[in-house]
Amino acid sequence: MMNCDAANPKGSGKVDVWQETYPVRFGVIDKSDRLTLDAMFQFFQEAAISHAENLSVGREDMLRTGQVWVLSRISVMADRRPNYGETITVRTWPRGGEKLFAIRDYDIRDKDDIPVVSARSGWLIIDLDKRRPLRPQAVMDYLPQNEGLNALDWGPAALSENVNFQGGKTDAPLVPVFMMERKALYTDVDYNGHVNNVRYIQWIEDIIEPQLLENASKMRFDINYTSEILSGESIKLLSVQIEDDKSGNAFAIEGRKMENSQTAFRAELRLYN
Repeated sequence: MMNCDAANPKGSGKVDVWQETYPVRFGVIDKSDRLTLDAMFQFFQEAAISHAENLSVGREDMLRTGQVWVLSRISVMADRRPNYGETITVRTWPRGGEKLFAIRDYDIRDKDDIPVVSARSGWLIIDLDKRRPLRPQAVMDYLPQNEGLNALDWGPAALSENVNFQGGKTDAPLVPVFMMERKALYTDVDYNGHVNNVRYIQWIEDIIEPQLLENASKMRFDINYTSEILSGESIKLLSVQIEDDKSGNAFAIEGRKMENSQTAFRAELRLYN
């Protein structure tokens, strides 16, 4: 499979699977010399945007019909975090639809073509005037289905609903809660006028003990984006360790709007040494 040209997404004709190859650079690693979780999200976002352009369902194509893509949920499993200087290949492809979701999968492969990071995402098509989701079939019917090409199974559908953020899981001993407030500022907000999906991941990383992230050789991350965060809005970030999880260091994280306590996102992060 040949590499695609992000500078000219439509230049080589439509492709079922989008693929780009490049080295892991200095700006996407942490103190462990390995790729960060937010960098994985950045790679996935850029590849998805390029592939959407290639398939004629990109930003300008959708705006002509008064529609926009919005990421609703994503699950990521990193079996190994690529190292600084390592050559990686980032791939993405559509996988049909589930109810209101348009499914898109991703993986990151090493030089031996072994997948080291895998992900599955669910996107909504939003009517810009009504600010309501539309059924994706009208768009998805014209896209490659890539039957059988599955990167990852979904994580929990309703993340953190069984977590009491006053301290711990409802059926487990109470543990301390970490709380921090963040305000959506200029560098957080993207073209669509709300906080970019990658910035949420950076916020979450910032409320986890750095050494836990640096020591993690593997990680599983699941997030549901439930309400957009606009410029100037303040968010309370809450994190609680999932005490009865057997996988290692596991955390439930929730973001709530300060103004009305509305949930903006729910996430779960599992770290493995």
